[in-house]
Amino acid sequence: MSIQSKESVKVAIRATGKIVTMKDVARASGFSPTTVSIALNDAPLARFLPEETKSRIRLTAETLGYRPNPFARSLVNQKSQMIGLMVFDVMDPYCTRIVRGVESRLFESSYVPVFTDAHNDADRFEQYLKMLLDRRVDALIIIANWLALNNKILEMVERRDIPNVLIGSGLSTSSISSISFDNEEGAFLAIQHLYGLGHRKIAFHRGPSKLWDTAARWNGIQSFASLKGLEIDPDLVVSLRDSETSIDSFEGGYRSVRQLLNAGKEFTAFMAFDDLSALGAIRALKESGREVPEDCSVIGFDDIPAASFCTPGLTTIRQPMERMGSEAVDLVFQQIHQTTPSVTRNVNAELVIRQSTAQLPG
Repeated sequence: MSIQSKESVKVAIRATGKIVTMKDVARASGFSPTTVSIALNDAPLARFLPEETKSRIRLTAETLGYRPNPFARSLVNQKSQMIGLMVFDVMDPYCTRIVRGVESRLFESSYVPVFTDAHNDADRFEQYLKMLLDRRVDALIIIANWLALNNKILEMVERRDIPNVLIGSGLSTSSISSISFDNEEGAFLAIQHLYGLGHRKIAFHRGPSKLWDTAARWNGIQSFASLKGLEIDPDLVVSLRDSETSIDSFEGGYRSVRQLLNAGKEFTAFMAFDDLSALGAIRALKESGREVPEDCSVIGFDDIPAASFCTPGLTTIRQPMERMGSEAVDLVFQQIHQTTPSVTRNVNAELVIRQSTAQLPG
């Protein structure tokens, strides 16, 4: 078919205002609808078609403005081409960076993310999970916190036998995959850094008890303390409340440092549970007339964007959050296309030194 005749068909179709179908492509290219379907869907039989035939069909489809119907295709291959992405709180900078990694990787594929935000509410999380399963998404990517580790929710995922990845959890089962950050290693690196600067009176900020990260990081702290014979003063250990969400940890860090200062506790360094609580601690110290790091060093955890923007720049433990999101997509793709068993992948911690920590004077 000549370019002129293709353009005539294209104009005629546009004039009717209808959606271009495979039949239109078949009529314009001169091939049967079956041949066109095989070529455009890259079906197994496509390998028997001459390259000239496939090229002509694809060129005709492009000229006419043909777009595949994903709903119709899903009925044929039983795939929705959708990945459910469950987030416990999109306002949390930790979640934001992981979502970016997931979205960027999915953009390279033919899959569409279906995004849900649980607002740190267990009932909302469970309801969204049911909705995603009912819509038959091809896989689930869940950014884990205490909501995702709920036994009822885990049982729902396991019963449906759907490809899945939990990000940020050390959970390992025969049917649930996970990408886990080495929280214990990260905490070990953080206290090692403070110890190497000469700090011995270190205040510790623990996370909520129901978070898996809290226990892992505390294990790292205790491991280093045991190795060096460092005594941890229980009066210098403060915690985020279980009722607080991670986005509230700025206030938690601020309140915890005020609590220590009001009680007359002396410390030369503050090891925060995360970056937001570290930023809250810095504010509390400055309001009390103490400079960071001259009077007190502060170290965070996560390396959210604000950690490098604040003054002073925050020393912290970096979690490669975007990479974790990208790797989660790779894991579910392996499960979708190769039916591989569940796996657990561990990501190492990295110490990022900025201006909020310094050598202890003297």
